Amino acid sequence: MKIFFFAVFVIFIPVVSFGVEPGEVLDDPLLEKRARDISKGLRCLVCQNESIDDSNARLAKDLRILVRERLVAGDSDDEVLNFIVDRYGEFSLLKPSSSGSNLILWLSGPLMLLIALMISISFIKYNQKLKRVNTKGLSDEEKRELKTIISEE
Repeated sequence: MKIFFFAVFVIFIPVVSFGVEPGEVLDDPLLEKRARDISKGLRCLVCQNESIDDSNARLAKDLRILVRERLVAGDSDDEVLNFIVDRYGEFSLLKPSSSGSNLILWLSGPLMLLIALMISISFIKYNQKLKRVNTKGLSDEEKRELKTIISEE
C-alpha cells in the first residue's frame, strides 16, 4: 500500500525544479549568497512574474551567470543591480522603485480607489434622497388617471 501511495506521489505531483543549475553555483559561499539574494529580486523577462532564481528560461540563466560574473569581478550589490537595470530597464526588477515616473503608477491604484469610493458614496446618497422625495404616494388626480387607464383595458 505504501508503494502505491509513493508511486502516485511521484507520478501525479509535479516536482519543483529550481532554476539555478549546479554549474552556476559559485565556490565562495558568501558570493553565492549575495548572488542568490540579488537574483531573487530580478524578474525573469520571459516568465515575467518569476524571479531569475526560480526560472529555467535561457535568458534567466544568462542573467544569473551575468550577476555572478559581476560579483566575481568585484561589483557591489547595487552596482550589479544598476548594471542590469541600465541594460534591461526597471521592468527587470520584481519590486521597482517608488520614485520618479514610477510614483505615478504606485499612487494611481489608491487614487482610483478613493475616486471610486467617492463616486459610490455620492451615488448612494443621491438615490436615498430620491427615495425620500418620492414616498408621498399618488395625488387624487393621478389616482383618477390610473383608474381610467385600467378601466380602458
